[in-house]
Amino acid sequence: MNNDFIVKTDGFSCLGIAPAIHDVLIKLHFKNPTPIQKLAIPIAMEGKDVVGIAQTGTGKTLAFGIPMIQRLCKSKGRGLIVLPTRELAMQVDEALRQVGACLGLRTAVIIGGAAMRPQLQAMAKDPHIIIATPGRLNDYLQQRIVKLDRICIIILDEADRMLDMGFAPQIQKIFHALPEERQVMLFSATIPPEIMKMATAYMKLPIRVEVAPTGTTVEQVTQEIFIIRKEDKIRLVEKLLQQYSGTTLIFTRTKHGAKKLTKAMRGIGHTAAEIHSNRSLSQRRDALEGFKSGKYRVLIATDIASRGIDVVGIELVINYDLPTNTEDYVHRIGRTARAGADGHAISFMMPDQRAELRDIERLIKKIIPVSEVLGLPPHRTPQFLAAHPQDQERLHEYQPSGGSHRHRSPYRPSQSSKSYGRGRFYQKHAGRR
Repeated sequence: MNNDFIVKTDGFSCLGIAPAIHDVLIKLHFKNPTPIQKLAIPIAMEGKDVVGIAQTGTGKTLAFGIPMIQRLCKSKGRGLIVLPTRELAMQVDEALRQVGACLGLRTAVIIGGAAMRPQLQAMAKDPHIIIATPGRLNDYLQQRIVKLDRICIIILDEADRMLDMGFAPQIQKIFHALPEERQVMLFSATIPPEIMKMATAYMKLPIRVEVAPTGTTVEQVTQEIFIIRKEDKIRLVEKLLQQYSGTTLIFTRTKHGAKKLTKAMRGIGHTAAEIHSNRSLSQRRDALEGFKSGKYRVLIATDIASRGIDVVGIELVINYDLPTNTEDYVHRIGRTARAGADGHAISFMMPDQRAELRDIERLIKKIIPVSEVLGLPPHRTPQFLAAHPQDQERLHEYQPSGGSHRHRSPYRPSQSSKSYGRGRFYQKHAGRR
């Protein structure tokens, strides 16, 4: 990569950023650094270990990406970014490529659910930066496909999730494969004290850069709660989508809930897509790109995507279910009001979830106002929930074509069948009685 580093004195360059990178930032309309970038970049440029805490949507990717690219330009070392989800990996890769393209930056994305061949081809080109999820990276380490002996900078993005109990063993294996001399940076919107203790085990005299206390939400996000029964949630979503005309991101607690809600939204007449771990990488990419382009007005996701969706202009975030982990609330509502824009977050709470609400309010240090549920739309019968083209096509296969013969709905077995509700053994041997 080109390593011409004459420092300018305005905008980003007052932080010690190279002219080539500075010019790219100007072309990308990044004229002034965000608070986390202003604090973290100079420290990271010096090669010191950093723990960066800032609200979601405040530019953490460039806060670690710019110093990483610039330091790698000056050395023969390599960089590693470890993060929790495929979507976040691809978005970080896109952001770094935008900044580093003119410098000849080469990256490799190593993620599960994707074909191995392109990843191995990218690794064969000796990438400057590897962007990986822990599972696939550990697979490659065990197979000796990847070596980390040249890594001099490692980033743990969304560090609280990465170092949570589920990921800690994988992270430990990755650190065992790294050289002793390395720079470590952790960035996240939430880093609880117990996670900080684990993080410091991998770092040398880390400098904590905190733009806002852990759990702080963006000021531009307005929040409200609706107390509602489970069976009325879909009707409330329908009403809210009538009130808000912009793009809407809805979070559910389970994959089944996301699938069911997506089908219901299509039945109401909205363009909707789902994104969760049961979807293939291509399906998740299509959903995310379609949501960005406006193809889908509504995106329904589980918490796997709460930290991997970077879409400008989301008007409304709905917590259809409260998150399992309290910290995920901050990441969920942080999908709106990004880059200084305004946004609104609405959460559905069932009457027996008051303790979960108190945990959230304790984390964000705010009381969320409760709104009254008024004037819900009427219940819809199942046949009206099949307005999506794929569902309509399936229904038309069973619609009467003018004859007197009866057609059975695909959503309900025939009540007239003698074997209805009985096992295959009965159907096979019924004539032998």
